[in-house]
Amino acid sequence: MFFELQHTDKNTQARAGLITTDHGQIPTPIFMPVGTQGTVKTVDQAILKDKIDAKIILGNTYHLYLRPGLDILKGAGGLHQFINWDRPMLTDSGGFQVYSISDQRKITEEGVIFRSHIDGHKLLFTPENVMDTQRIIGADIIMAFDECTPYPSTREYATNSMHTTHRWLDRCIKRFRETEPIYGYNQQLFPIIQGSTFSDLRQQSTEYCLKHDTDGIAIGGLSVGEPHEDMYAISDQICQIIPESKPRYLMGVGTPSNILECIHLGIDMFDCVMPTRNARNGMLFTKEGTINMKNKKWEDDYSAVDEELTPQYSKAYLKHLFKAKEYLGAQIASEHNLKFYLWLVGEARKHILNDTFVSWKNSMVKKLDQRL
Repeated sequence: MFFELQHTDKNTQARAGLITTDHGQIPTPIFMPVGTQGTVKTVDQAILKDKIDAKIILGNTYHLYLRPGLDILKGAGGLHQFINWDRPMLTDSGGFQVYSISDQRKITEEGVIFRSHIDGHKLLFTPENVMDTQRIIGADIIMAFDECTPYPSTREYATNSMHTTHRWLDRCIKRFRETEPIYGYNQQLFPIIQGSTFSDLRQQSTEYCLKHDTDGIAIGGLSVGEPHEDMYAISDQICQIIPESKPRYLMGVGTPSNILECIHLGIDMFDCVMPTRNARNGMLFTKEGTINMKNKKWEDDYSAVDEELTPQYSKAYLKHLFKAKEYLGAQIASEHNLKFYLWLVGEARKHILNDTFVSWKNSMVKKLDQRL
């Protein structure tokens, strides 16, 4: 993999670039739909590829390890083959899942002991076996095993957590470099910067991750409840440190306006469950703001859901589907929201290349969080 920086907006740190993997190229900035268990919920791979034009999707190590399991995935030839996806893929190492089940896990120097959310059996994730698992899953870009520090966090906890993540990173790097890809194509490992909202810890963590000289780098531990201003301040700080030659991935972010503000700061890659999760609850993202399709006001509105992205269905029809609890409602809404997120980063890229990003971004942000 390599990253080519093609242009930086003259008024901001927003960047347009190109990531090349063995499964294809990824123009940045990019949003990556989340396919936690080998599926982007309610959206099949043909739609993802042909209608949404997703350049890369995500899988999750923790969930795929439990179901369908490594034997099945290896027998299929990896997750690409198993789900019939021939474009790039990224896997999260499971660190965020460890964070999200804090009442069911124990963190040790060796790794994390926790219980399966499916049947309660005890599991141990270590930096080494997480690398081995991601080799078997076969994603093009894989994540180091980290502890996602909660918010709020004391300085002492954040410091100890960060150092644990660093020691685990050393072990991930060692295991990654002493093993080979299984399926005949290259994989790249990204370290994850931690440090909560403490700027000196973030500085330290960024410098520690950079010394391993990986092809890209991820920022973790944000979008976990901290104020948006803190997210932006930390992202800005880190982007000032990371060399321009490395793609920057902000994990788990976020709302459309979050994404635009972080592109402004120099972030290249994003993922979030929000477009599909909100879609299943009737929430649509549009260029003029958000729409709750369950509201009665749309009952006799025969205008298109979106004249450009979803012209074939009316708001009244989508309102009917949600009221009738038809699965098609969630499918149409999910497809629409993913189209919108990909449209948003695609438009951002165009404006970066034309040095018009900041004025376009400012006008968009004013509208994106409005409720229609």
